Amino acid sequence: GLFKGMAVILHERGLIQESKLRAQCKDFKCAKGATNCCCRRVLYNQPDFVAVESNLERICKARGFSVLFLPKFHCELNFIEQCWGYAKRIYRQYPTSSKEVDLERNVLSALESVPLDSMHRFSTRACQFMDAYHKGLNGKQAAWASKKYRGHRVLPDSILHDLDGAHV
Repeated sequence: GLFKGMAVILHERGLIQESKLRAQCKDFKCAKGATNCCCRRVLYNQPDFVAVESNLERICKARGFSVLFLPKFHCELNFIEQCWGYAKRIYRQYPTSSKEVDLERNVLSALESVPLDSMHRFSTRACQFMDAYHKGLNGKQAAWASKKYRGHRVLPDSILHDLDGAHV
């Protein structure tokens, strides 16, 4: 069928007032916390729109994989980012080249050089940060706790008391 438009979809759902809003906010940047500023945001927050799987999720699920979306701009929660950092450090040690063959070989070599035990350490660190945030710690406190309790997948329940004692 043809695309009806957001206003028509909202109107069909009984959201008459919302269907009269502008199509979208300028540059697709809605005000922080806004839910009724434009048709796009109203539709975006409808329960059946929120529950729709992305193509990535659908395709991965069909192949037996699960997709985990992590918060943007929180590389400490994604151990793959730390693996990339390790590989980039190795890559920078290779001689500079502009030949595509050399670049590809060096990238693959750098990625393959990340040891499995380092990946495990990065994963443990990401779990520690997740646990710290879950327990209400801020970034500075989570970093301190991650260093103090190296090797532990989760932080002890006494962490808040330990933070007070360390004046963090």
